[in-house]
Amino acid sequence: MDLSRVILGQVVTEKAENLKGRRTYTLRVDQHATKIDVKHALKQFYDVDVTHVRVMCTRPKTRAVPALGGTMEKRHRMKKALVTLAPKSKVLDITSFKTR
Repeated sequence: MDLSRVILGQVVTEKAENLKGRRTYTLRVDQHATKIDVKHALKQFYDVDVTHVRVMCTRPKTRAVPALGGTMEKRHRMKKALVTLAPKSKVLDITSFKTR
């Protein structure tokens, strides 16, 4: 997998902001990305040392719409990664994407 397309963005919620105090960041990742892909992409493009990666998939949430005779998707399918950085690693700045 192309490592430049693994990390899609940062999840901005209250829980994600509270986890930053413990050096844990919540990131949106590609559907086909693995833990190893996430770890290598962070090392290569953001120059941070990762100690732990947890990955979870959220299912889409649908709702019936009788007026239209179908269903509506309220929440899209998403894959998230909770990344814990090493104690001596620098802080993750998702806007500082670096190329070689």
